[in-house]
Amino acid sequence: MLIATAIRNDADSIAMIEQLDDRLRWLSAWTIHHANHLRPSRDGIKVGGHQASCASMSTIMASLYFAALGPNDRVAVKPHAGPLLHAIHYLLGSQSREQLMAFRALHGAQSYPSRTKDAIPVDFSTGSVGLGVAVTAFASLVQDYLVAHGGLALADTGRMIALMGDAELDEGNIYECLIEGYKHDIRNCWWIVAYNRQSLDHTTADRMFRRFDDIFETCGWRVITVKHGRRQKAAFAEPGGAALEAWIDNCPNVKFAALTYQGGAAWRARLTADIGSKRGLAALLARRDDDELARLMTDLGGHCVESLLAAYAEAAASDRPALIIAYTVKGKGLPLAGHKDNHAGQMNAPQMATLRDTLGIAEGDEWEPWAGIGDNQRGALQAFVAASPAARLARDKAFEPVAVPAIAAPEGDEQSTQAAFGRILLDIAKAGGPLADRIVTTSPDVTVSTNLGPWVNARGLFRRGELADVFRAAKIPSPQKWSGDSAGQHLELGIAENNLFLMLAAAGLAAPLFGTRLLPIGTVYDPFIARGLDALNYGCYQDARFLLVATPSGLTLAPEGGAHQSINPPLIAMGQPGLTMFEPAYADELAALMHWSFGHMQAADGGSVYLRLTTRNLVQPVRSDDGWRAGTIAGGYWLKPPGAGAEAAIVAMGALLPEALAAWEALVDDVPGLGLLVVTSPDLLHRGWSAAGAARWTGKAASSHAETLLGALPAGARLVTLLDGSPAALSWLGGVRGQRVVPLGVDRFGQTGDLPDLYREYRLDSDAIIAAMADALVG
Repeated sequence: MLIATAIRNDADSIAMIEQLDDRLRWLSAWTIHHANHLRPSRDGIKVGGHQASCASMSTIMASLYFAALGPNDRVAVKPHAGPLLHAIHYLLGSQSREQLMAFRALHGAQSYPSRTKDAIPVDFSTGSVGLGVAVTAFASLVQDYLVAHGGLALADTGRMIALMGDAELDEGNIYECLIEGYKHDIRNCWWIVAYNRQSLDHTTADRMFRRFDDIFETCGWRVITVKHGRRQKAAFAEPGGAALEAWIDNCPNVKFAALTYQGGAAWRARLTADIGSKRGLAALLARRDDDELARLMTDLGGHCVESLLAAYAEAAASDRPALIIAYTVKGKGLPLAGHKDNHAGQMNAPQMATLRDTLGIAEGDEWEPWAGIGDNQRGALQAFVAASPAARLARDKAFEPVAVPAIAAPEGDEQSTQAAFGRILLDIAKAGGPLADRIVTTSPDVTVSTNLGPWVNARGLFRRGELADVFRAAKIPSPQKWSGDSAGQHLELGIAENNLFLMLAAAGLAAPLFGTRLLPIGTVYDPFIARGLDALNYGCYQDARFLLVATPSGLTLAPEGGAHQSINPPLIAMGQPGLTMFEPAYADELAALMHWSFGHMQAADGGSVYLRLTTRNLVQPVRSDDGWRAGTIAGGYWLKPPGAGAEAAIVAMGALLPEALAAWEALVDDVPGLGLLVVTSPDLLHRGWSAAGAARWTGKAASSHAETLLGALPAGARLVTLLDGSPAALSWLGGVRGQRVVPLGVDRFGQTGDLPDLYREYRLDSDAIIAAMADALVG
């Protein structure tokens, strides 16, 4: 689907954008300077900011926002260019001076663009390098999915655009995403690179010249290179210009940066020494003084509005993804331009004063958005901004909630939670309705082994074109129907967990970005959550809503052993804001939690959910009432309530409930009133306990579910905790009421074996629980 965009590239528009470029460069530099050098500091810690990075990107952003964006385009802004985005909104009137003056302060403009923390509209949070780039490709895929499923009109589609620095091209997630995007034939995605050839520590290796072009072109992208500005192009047409062009094109990156910092005299000396004998070159240089020569040599394409607008128009001529490589100077227009240490470098007060004077800004008018511009020109510029694409930026859209009907637990005397998950999804698929239609599933090549197969059989793979199931057509027996088309609801990914979490993040933002709520479910092997932690945190940080289903849990995987046995995911989940973790033991718990999860994913104060499941079949409990349900959702309930004056309780979670029950039965006669507490979410219990404590510190009366549960025991009662994971996930319960805890769990990497051997080896069996109880009571 080609998105029509009219991009003006006339002389008047170019002149206006050049003035706006100066505004953005000044306001971003002043915002950073004020935060570090003028605003009072109470702790003496450097505030930070990236004046050089902003200067590198200012022309790109000015030309994009004020001339090239379509009304439905979404932009992920390079983290270090955040002050430029704030400056754009300041000129638009949608950002306040107070926010800019509080840059990187509490509740002020954030260091990096944030959907959840900034007052201005932000399409995609950025900060962790590379992720804000890659998510735009998956957002393009989500947009295609919604169009195919009737959730988005073609007229409401836009481009997903990432503004990035060339150092981000070192990030591995870029290339994992690139491969996945090629497989899914993504469209309407632009990645615009400020190619200043400098990173934090060094200059980019010259060996990478044309390598990025090769990589992206191989993956189906168009590569548009914007290397020279109009001054350089004009000079190349002069006598001696061909030699100058060849010298620039072959100049090593580090030499170009050093000469940029040294200035016009150094440029003249170097050019004279290297190519001064070329016909016409001496006259070409003589026609320019040192300042003009420096301007010529740094007039790269990424600082030329005319060249950039032409590149955007070329990219807009097709819906194929485009990589726009815009050559820039890091720190363009600033005294630290080109210096290898300019990444976090900042101008001092005299340098800022010089820049202010150069722009005609009077002292004391530094925060005035149109300072230094005459009254007549100011009115014209304000009118230009008001009529520009920036004044019609896409905003988060309104969306309707998805009704969630009751979810029944699968029948069966013995079940694993992993198998129950697959059966619940199949029942939802067969029932149809809004819930089934809004679920989209995804998995990194473990669809079948995480029990998503029945859902895919019922709902199909999503593909832009038809995908035939060749095995099925050839009548080769298989329980899997692996066919796909534009009506499918499963997105199969390759083995790259970063892509899984970025896909979940993009789909989890479908409601505010595109106006239709999707309920994304992603499955993964539990230990391999760690492979994509940065992307998982990124998705949660920008409040994307999704359901993560990880299985199998712990060393209960048994014979497969080793690196496939997970230890620390419960701790990961407990430390991850925006993600609520559950580890149900029984199928009815899982059904209740899935129903709650679909609601929580849509609640105003909700978030994402992580279900840690297991392959082990457990005998299902016979419930005498429905009291367990509320406790399951709150984080825990008493399967065997403690008696009056109970001396101890067993606290267990997930797949190890059979061992806990066996130990309880063996001990209950010797330990009167012994209780058995089922924990479904150490995450919720700990969070609630911490919140209650914080509330009490402020003088408010508060309690938590953990306190209520353990309040059924005498203060001196002992606890034995048990889970197939790090024992620290439950051992903290002793701190709730000061009870002594003997924690059991897994604190070293597993090895292969069957369950009896492994549970005995790692002290997870009933004998270990009995011994731990003796230790708790005698000790």
